[in-house]
Amino acid sequence: MTEPARRARRSVPESDDRMMTVEDLAEYLGLPIGTIYKQRSEGTGPPGYRVGKFVRWKRSEVDAWLETKRDPI
Repeated sequence: MTEPARRARRSVPESDDRMMTVEDLAEYLGLPIGTIYKQRSEGTGPPGYRVGKFVRWKRSEVDAWLETKRDPI
């Protein structure tokens, strides 16, 4: 498999509660990867899990976190 094929983006289906990578999360939220890491270090982003040297996020927990950010207007 070629490098571009390995890095091909894939959308995360709504019903899928698999662990998301930082790339998946950035694409899902429409944010740069750097912003995801910055929010994580500041404690303002969605809760993640450290798996070895990687960080992963559960789709259901990201959605729950996102609901707390809803604009009241």
